Amino acid sequence: MLQQAFNGLVGGAFYALLALGLAVIFGMLGVVNFAHGAFYMLGAFGSYVLLDSFGVSFWLALPIVPVVLGVVGVVLERLFIHRLAPLDPLYNFLFTFGLALILQDLVKRQYGVQSQPYPRPSALGGSIDLGLFTYPAYQVFVLGVSVVLCGAVWVILTRTRVGMIVRAATERPELSRALGIDVARWVTPVFGFGIALAAFAGVLAAPMRAVNPLMGSDLIITVFAVVVIGGLGSVFGSVAAGFAVGLVSALGNYYVPSLSQTLVFILMAAVLLWRPAGLFGREEAAL
Repeated sequence: MLQQAFNGLVGGAFYALLALGLAVIFGMLGVVNFAHGAFYMLGAFGSYVLLDSFGVSFWLALPIVPVVLGVVGVVLERLFIHRLAPLDPLYNFLFTFGLALILQDLVKRQYGVQSQPYPRPSALGGSIDLGLFTYPAYQVFVLGVSVVLCGAVWVILTRTRVGMIVRAATERPELSRALGIDVARWVTPVFGFGIALAAFAGVLAAPMRAVNPLMGSDLIITVFAVVVIGGLGSVFGSVAAGFAVGLVSALGNYYVPSLSQTLVFILMAAVLLWRPAGLFGREEAAL
């Protein structure tokens, strides 16, 4: 059971990173970014292309790819999403959905639908003795990096002035505007940061998951469920729900394999029946 729980935490590390970026983007822009999974896929393919074409190692790809795709996210926000923001949120949802399809098809056109191999870093190729069981060193590294990164983002958001402004604008945008905070000033960098988190998760996933054009679409629906469970716009809720859903999925897959594909959505339905705003989301004022 402990080994399955550890598997769940490793899987939850990807959910947490992706859900964190989604929550920040939704809270700041009110945009459900359906292209988030596509940028996760591009993060994995970016590391693959850098290694295959230029010989760039995993350790260099880990910072380079998120920064590059974060800049791409900034450009997209300024050129398209910013212009659609005053309209009904459905327009940006449709735009990001179409963008995800375009990005997937472009990658499929270049590399096909077959999975591309990406080797694990040689320094993390062995196993680590965790006492009761041994576990692949790379998976332990993924879990550690995810926890440290989510913790660092949380510290920045709660202990620095810039972080408090961003968190206020993310979780209480109307109140922030009423207090004189220029929320629009923070929209573009926050969107780019959310995209960079998705790309970072993709680079981490490349050595342990199949690098293929559909890897993002296979994951994004579950990540949306994670964000809903944690509470739309709640940064802490998204991270906590990411690790929790990873645990539930791994244990459910081991003990109740017949429900492995639907257990997350059963959990989401139960949470919404209990708390319609999610575990850490804020209730809207009743009219």
